[in-house]
Formats: sequence, structure tokens, C-alpha cells
Amino acid sequence: MHVISNEEKARILTQALPYIQKYAGRVVVVKYGGNAMISDELRGAVMSDIVLLSLVGVKVVLVHGGGPEITATLNRQGIQSRFVGGLRYTDAETVEVVQMVLAGKTNKDLVVLIQKMGGRAVGLCGLDGGMIRSRKLASRDDLGFVGDITGIDTQPILNALANGYIPIIATIGADEEGQVYNINADTTAAGIAGALGAENIILMTDVRGLMRDLSDENTLIPMVQVSEVPALVKQGIISGGMIPKVQCCVEAVRRGVKRAVMIDGRIPHAILLEMFSDEGIGTLFH
Repeated sequence: MHVISNEEKARILTQALPYIQKYAGRVVVVKYGGNAMISDELRGAVMSDIVLLSLVGVKVVLVHGGGPEITATLNRQGIQSRFVGGLRYTDAETVEVVQMVLAGKTNKDLVVLIQKMGGRAVGLCGLDGGMIRSRKLASRDDLGFVGDITGIDTQPILNALANGYIPIIATIGADEEGQVYNINADTTAAGIAGALGAENIILMTDVRGLMRDLSDENTLIPMVQVSEVPALVKQGIISGGMIPKVQCCVEAVRRGVKRAVMIDGRIPHAILLEMFSDEGIGTLFH
């Protein structure tokens, strides 16, 4: 293992300074999911990156999903998971499990992990302070209690940031009647980034980014203009589960977020590699 000398450490920190200055005091939304949530090693790397960013003055907002934990809990209760067009069909029984797992276990596990690493975190969900108002998602197929966002009140997030906490947000919302909805985490992250006027949004995925050929990582497309997206969908380069992720990036940029980046969450410290280098990693939408 290569041991870094004190001189090298100093040089690395000096090189990071312009990027730290660029992001200090700015809001960065990180959408966290996929393998980076399942692997202990990757989860530790993500949380340490977030604590580091917070300590150098970046206002990090972490938005998380929790699909694997929800599926595992449903299995234990003998409830079959069913997906329609990449979205979880959510009946009355399932939405209770989603609320319990996302807002309870997954959310608080992340809070504990950040605090263990010396950060200060507060766990929130879309129900807190009426943060995420939602309604039933209009769709060709009935998805049950899958929601669409009708409004976001950023005050609970801003309060947490103003007091030096890292807000960790579980993606459920409710309508005026108090009906709870399961909301796609990518969609929620884009909505929150837009509502906060974030500097950038980082989507953690299980691929290198957007590739011309899914089986060849050398075909990574490093930069995409939002106007190019419809043509890429037509060509089949953006397809399947990649469509909602790309739509999330496009939506964030249209809402005024300066940078929307899709990065590979399987790479340790991918967030720092993206933010603290000129090349970055993954695919940038602008």
C-alpha cells in the first residue's frame, strides 16, 4: 500500500482548495441509493465524504431510497413485491411498510452512521413540517399509493442547514387528507434541489454514468446537453431504468440547478472525485 508523505498530503489539500472555495456555503443535494447503500465499505465511504463536505462548509442535503430494505421487510411479512415500469406497486399494506422502513430504520441508520463519523445529522421525511405535498401519480397503470410531488416546503431543510445539521430525507409524502405516498427518490431529489436552488445534484447509481454501449464502460458520455436527451432516448442509448434517472437530471437543470451529475456509487469516494477535480466522473447534464 502506498504511504502518502506529509508533503503529498499538503499538496493534495492545496489542490482541493479552489473546489472547496467554489462550494463553500452552497447547497449540494446527493441522491443516495443502489450498491452504495448495501455495501458496508461503500456506505462508510459515502458518509465520510458527506461529513468532510459538511465540515468544509458545503451544505449537503442527503436524499435516500431504500428499495432492498423495503423488499426484505415485505418478504419477511410474506408480502410479494411487484414492479410496474420500474416503480414499486404500493398497496395499503405496502405503503405502511415503506413508511416504517424508509422514515424509520433506513433514515435513522444513516443519521447514526454520520454521527459516528463526527458529523451532525437530522433525519427528516416528507411528512415532517408538511415538507413534501403529494397526490396519486397519474399513470397508465395503477400503481396504488405511488405519489407525485405537488409542492415542497423547504423550511424544515433550511432550518436544519442553518443550525449546522446535515438533513437526511426519506422520500415519502402526503396529501391534504393525510394519505401517505411512496415517491421515487430520484424525482424527490430533483424537486428538492430545484426548490433549494442547489449548486448541484449528484445521483449515485450502479453504472459509470450514461454509456453509448451499456456493456462497454469506455463508451461513457461525460457531458450531455439537456436538449440532446430526446434524441438519445430515440436512439435507445437512454432506456429502461436509466430514463427516470436522466429525467431527474434534466428536471433539476430546468429548475435552475447548475450541475446535475450521475456518478458510479460503486467507486469509493466518488462524491469527492466528482466535486474536487476538473474532470469529475460520470455524466454531467447541463
